[in-house]
Amino acid sequence: MTTTTKPRAACLIGWPAAHSRSPLIHHYWLRTLEIEGGYNIEAVPPEGFAEFVLHLSTHGFVGANVTLPHKERALALSVPDARARAVGAANTLWYEGDELRSTNTDIEGFINNLDVCAPGWDAIEDALVLGAGGSSRAVVFGLVERGVKRVHLANRTIDRARALADQFGANVHPVAWDAIDDVLPRAGLLVNTTSLGMRGQPALEIDIARLPSQAIVADLVYVPLETSLLAAARERGLRTADGLGMLLHQAVRGFELWFGLRPEVTPALRALVEADLTKD
Repeated sequence: MTTTTKPRAACLIGWPAAHSRSPLIHHYWLRTLEIEGGYNIEAVPPEGFAEFVLHLSTHGFVGANVTLPHKERALALSVPDARARAVGAANTLWYEGDELRSTNTDIEGFINNLDVCAPGWDAIEDALVLGAGGSSRAVVFGLVERGVKRVHLANRTIDRARALADQFGANVHPVAWDAIDDVLPRAGLLVNTTSLGMRGQPALEIDIARLPSQAIVADLVYVPLETSLLAAARERGLRTADGLGMLLHQAVRGFELWFGLRPEVTPALRALVEADLTKD
């Protein structure tokens, strides 16, 4: 009698989730690495999320990505690592034995993309981060972990910036939105974590000319691929890191946890996802 082992499968859990590029990324890696496996989209409403996650393996999955609006709930329903706890949200689930574990790969997605796009960036002393939401938490955690001396955190609601500064310690300094211009001349790195500049959202009004000549500009927005912020930075000759790069790099660790091999972010993969983002 022969037994067949069912191919390993992971999924993306969200509500809604239909427009995610994660299946495109993971199926590309499965083909490239010649792994028999799968990656599905699972649209799960909030009222069904706990049941789905707590029985993830019986639904046929070895792990999952988690997107809005479930990231905070995923943290509470799993055993999170230090990164997920620090960010207050989990975007990646996997099993260690029978235990459901979680992490947040947005941190390494942001940092690894910066390493590729702007090698040596971590020699800077001052960074300016715009926004104080969930993505900002991941960015601030990564910058502090890499030893940036001063992370200036600007948010339209200053109390949210102060709350994050209190959480992450003395290296993080809250900044009023109308005081951004005062910080720009000493910011070796500028990071936009807000939705400003995203297609359908208001523009990000900021004076790129005030940045130092060797500054680096990162934007977490990837629709459009080149935001007005990145276009202005490139026009000045500044190094940039875009949101698509972060999206690709944040997917690496989940794939490795589920399928056992570490994939690479290649120009061919980026071109594939770029074409999907820009098609009508």
